[in-house]
Amino acid sequence: MPSFRSTRRVRHSPTDMFDLVADVERYPEFLPLCEGLTIRRRSNGDEGVEVLVAAMTVGYKAIQETFTSRVTLDRPRMKILVEYVDGPFRHLENRWSFRPDPLGCEVEFYINYEFRSRTLGLLMGAMFERAFRKFSEAFEQRADLVYGTGRRPAVASAE
Repeated sequence: MPSFRSTRRVRHSPTDMFDLVADVERYPEFLPLCEGLTIRRRSNGDEGVEVLVAAMTVGYKAIQETFTSRVTLDRPRMKILVEYVDGPFRHLENRWSFRPDPLGCEVEFYINYEFRSRTLGLLMGAMFERAFRKFSEAFEQRADLVYGTGRRPAVASAE
């Protein structure tokens, strides 16, 4: 099953970065491959945890797919969990964590997924891999736009 993990230090606070990633309705404005996103349901859980059910449409050239996921926004723990509900995947799980860093915050992004269709996996797999490598950078650029540039401690590592 393909997976990707990156850890990136950014000059913005954990709260700012959490808010930016949690603002899923804005993804089509800046996130690679994201052509549309609709919140189907929103509920507040215990202890400051919010749960969304969202449908995201991703596209590349002539291929366009929509999938639904459950997004758990755990503000007290500064974690976001995305779990697959329906669409072209057999499995998809995505996790974000935001930890304080002396110069801002450390953002960890992890995703693993498997397409239901082997053909779609072959067509979209390499392109998804390239897009995931750009996700952290896209969120940092968006944070700079929304919150300002300030100082520049960005150091990235990817596995």
